[in-house]
Amino acid sequence: MRQLVKSPCPDCGKEITFIYDTENIPYFSEILLISGICESCGFKIVDTMILSEHEPCIWELAADSVEDLNARVVRSTMGEVDIAELGINIKPGPACSGFISNVEGVLERAEDAVRRALISAEGDEIHAAEEILSHIHEAREGKFPFTLKITDPSGNSGIVSSKAKKTKLDIERKDGMTFTPYS
Repeated sequence: MRQLVKSPCPDCGKEITFIYDTENIPYFSEILLISGICESCGFKIVDTMILSEHEPCIWELAADSVEDLNARVVRSTMGEVDIAELGINIKPGPACSGFISNVEGVLERAEDAVRRALISAEGDEIHAAEEILSHIHEAREGKFPFTLKITDPSGNSGIVSSKAKKTKLDIERKDGMTFTPYS
């Protein structure tokens, strides 16, 4: 179901249209997609919300073939993405956007980030960035195996693949105690 809702922009107050759209992802859940762009000030929001309750979790996919790049990836605004073999870590933050993509799309996002960083890189940073780009290119051809890991305390991220593994995420409380929710 798609809904358009007009509302004031949170940054400048001009009227913008927010789009709320639901999508059912097979073997995962129904998701609410939220998006909006302010033509006046450039404010942008893109988010995903799982419409069912999930426990904090870690998703992992060992990608060792081109076919693995087609696995669907849902990353909520609280999901942290890691690809250790490529030195990639995407932490959530205040301007973080959720997304629905596939593994190849995650690699494209990482490649774009490295290319942007390369603009201001100097010395050894240039060599390191070029090496990461080379490995990303090999990974997109299925020649560089890697593990995509998403850690999400909200439980609203996931990887849709028969090869993906989901484990519970133990959360450490502020008082130092560790607990596993929903156990």
